[in-house]
Amino acid sequence: MKRSEHRILTTHVGSLIRPQQLRDLAAAANSSPENKQKYEESLRQFVTEVVQRQAKAGIDIVSDGEFGKSSWANYILERVTGFEHRAEQLHPVHWLGRDRQRFPEVMAAEFPWMAAGVPTEACVGPIRYQGQAIIERDIRNLKSALGSVKVEEAFLPVVAPASTAYDGVNEFYSSEKEYVYAIADALREEYRAVTSAGLIVQVDDAVLANMYDYYVEKSPENYRQWAGLRIEALNHALQGIPEDRVRYHVCFGSWHVPHLSDAPLEEILGFILSVRAGAYSIEAANPRHEHEWRVWESAKLPAGKILIPGVVTHHTITVEHPRLVADRILRFARLVGRENVIAGTDCGFAQAEMIQRVPPSVVWAKFEALAEGARLASAELWKR
Repeated sequence: MKRSEHRILTTHVGSLIRPQQLRDLAAAANSSPENKQKYEESLRQFVTEVVQRQAKAGIDIVSDGEFGKSSWANYILERVTGFEHRAEQLHPVHWLGRDRQRFPEVMAAEFPWMAAGVPTEACVGPIRYQGQAIIERDIRNLKSALGSVKVEEAFLPVVAPASTAYDGVNEFYSSEKEYVYAIADALREEYRAVTSAGLIVQVDDAVLANMYDYYVEKSPENYRQWAGLRIEALNHALQGIPEDRVRYHVCFGSWHVPHLSDAPLEEILGFILSVRAGAYSIEAANPRHEHEWRVWESAKLPAGKILIPGVVTHHTITVEHPRLVADRILRFARLVGRENVIAGTDCGFAQAEMIQRVPPSVVWAKFEALAEGARLASAELWKR
């Protein structure tokens, strides 16, 4: 994993807004073999284009935009066995916390389909990974695209155990631990496929933070037990993978809501830093969490690890000024060391293939501001 040895490197969280043409092709892909082939060919071209655009905007460590996935997390249910989708069995939306009660009108506007709950994903059989062909396609498309650009590195996001089937129920395994470890064993195949291909794997884990409010309302110990098991399972899945090939990303949800239910960073940082990863990508630029740079005044980044703070955010269409971006970078660099900071984004700009958090033109303007802010910070940190 590259470090900011000579300048502040830039990256993002992974998910980018899919072009409308690709969305249309994805929707029709399974209707005929001809449409499937057209989708696959177009996907390869769109991945090349989005990688080129990231490089042009000044992003050093790029992704495929997650263009080959239906969503950031539930995509995995298309790649594993054992789950049954039950549209008629509604599951409570625990991961939104008490903001549903505090701000009912806001939450209803953002999530109109969740009023009564969401469909349940029931585990009814052994969980086994069966997505080898799909992950190999995603790897192949990204590596092919890298041949047309000059960047430092590339990564592919993969979901974490805690964020897998978060609207699910276990009806097959004899214990919660057995169930969570079965998920981890399946995910291990994607983690290893990505790193064996020479790419960085980014483990995405928004639900680790999102479930905090729900469990803490009962008792802090309930949350510690819930999260502790899932971090333990994640480390199990990462066994044998060099830590410097792993990034761990935690955020507080890409949805545009008040976020009063968000976990305080200091309450979950111990879990984050216990993950066997070489870098930690943490939301840090939005107005609910920007102050949490102060956590690093007392918390210590483990030796040899990298911090990827969000210094531009998906939470607003306002494009951050490069000077503000630079100031955010400088705060972290002075606390944990300039070589230990890579400038990133808070969260993905497309939670799922049919969702966009800001207009595409704004995404690219934010990336350009990110790159320019990194240049300004580098000039100060390396006294150029």
